[in-house]
Amino acid sequence: MTNFSIFVHPFQNAMYKFQRFLKILGPSILYAGAAIGVSHLVQSTRAGALFNFDLVWVLILANLLKYPFFEYGARYAVTTGKNLVQGYESIGRWAVMLYALLTVLSMFIIQATVTVVTVGLIAYVFNLTIPLINLSVVVLVVAMLILVIGKFSLLDKVMKLIMVLLALSTIVAVFAALGIHQEVSPDELINFTWTRQADIFFLIAFVGWMPAPIDISVWSSLWNLAKIEELGYKPDLKSTLIEFRFGYIGTAVLALGFLVMGALVMHGTGEQLSPNGTTFSGQLINMYTTSLGSWAYWIVSIAALTTMVSTTITVLDAYPRVLMSTYSILFKPDGQHLKHEGLPYLIGMVVMVIGASVIIAYAARSMVFMVTLATTISFLMAPIFAWLNYRVITSRQMPLEAQPGLFLKILSWMGIFFLVVFSLIYLYWTFL
Repeated sequence: MTNFSIFVHPFQNAMYKFQRFLKILGPSILYAGAAIGVSHLVQSTRAGALFNFDLVWVLILANLLKYPFFEYGARYAVTTGKNLVQGYESIGRWAVMLYALLTVLSMFIIQATVTVVTVGLIAYVFNLTIPLINLSVVVLVVAMLILVIGKFSLLDKVMKLIMVLLALSTIVAVFAALGIHQEVSPDELINFTWTRQADIFFLIAFVGWMPAPIDISVWSSLWNLAKIEELGYKPDLKSTLIEFRFGYIGTAVLALGFLVMGALVMHGTGEQLSPNGTTFSGQLINMYTTSLGSWAYWIVSIAALTTMVSTTITVLDAYPRVLMSTYSILFKPDGQHLKHEGLPYLIGMVVMVIGASVIIAYAARSMVFMVTLATTISFLMAPIFAWLNYRVITSRQMPLEAQPGLFLKILSWMGIFFLVVFSLIYLYWTFL
């Protein structure tokens, strides 16, 4: 009996830890839902289709050097019980004002961009001829109703199912694509070069949302606080970081998967990825069905569609939360923070829907233009957000034992240097 318990107790202990992990799992899945969208379906696929495997090292480097700044959102929230906007307040009121300015400048175009890609998929999959702006408004209003009625709990549960579906379909498609032998034209086998302006601009846009804009770290801190409220207790820092890394690593692996798919199925074939959202969506789905077979059409369509729908919903949920926290700090001197629900939350979403709809109405003719603009803006803002996050996580309000170790600090400075250098390269090519 004693010998048998030697095997039973470790198993029971492992099961207990796994059950605890599943219970706190959520914020990293929402992070993945926000990240796995345009950067993966559009940019990673284009990187592989255009340059084969030339940009794999950039993808890996971007995920590695941006990692600390995303992790700091979860680390700060679970340690202090505050979100990162409140952390910026500890640096100075100017930091919150700067964050608010950068957020307002980018939030409508980011919401519009992910919505346009989502609507393109919907139009292709269901063969709809509804005008783009009309369909966009419908999608945004439906997403808003889901968030108002279901709130964080529903969002948390739905996203877990969506991410499992996407991960499985992408992994299967990548392995199936390994056996494909496409007919290629030598004239179409181009490589990335640092002397071609178009390649540099694509690289900046690619890195801009790889794996996601750094300001998503603020969203992550808010989602962690929402999860703590739902659980009724605060998980320990170690469990929180494990949960975050699970989503982060999964997001990076899937980004690599999309790049590999673009390289194996489209590179050198002469097929150009269309700037039109609906046409691009068809090319994307056909890329999967080429490797898996026509039987996989609906599986792939649902996976791609749910991915972009989830991104649209998570972005629409995040910005009102951010706006409420920012408003509370800047305009409520008594320190009273608005709750992330009720009328203020609804007003924030209505503002997002209207702003995104206006941009879609005037700028959505070219999906590639919108994606490039949004990702470039995010990239140029990245060094600022990275520096702010580092300042907050190493401030006095963070207990010494909860601050990042030497390795993460070194990686943070390398990441800031990387982002600044790439920004200067972009500015050089743009103006000089």
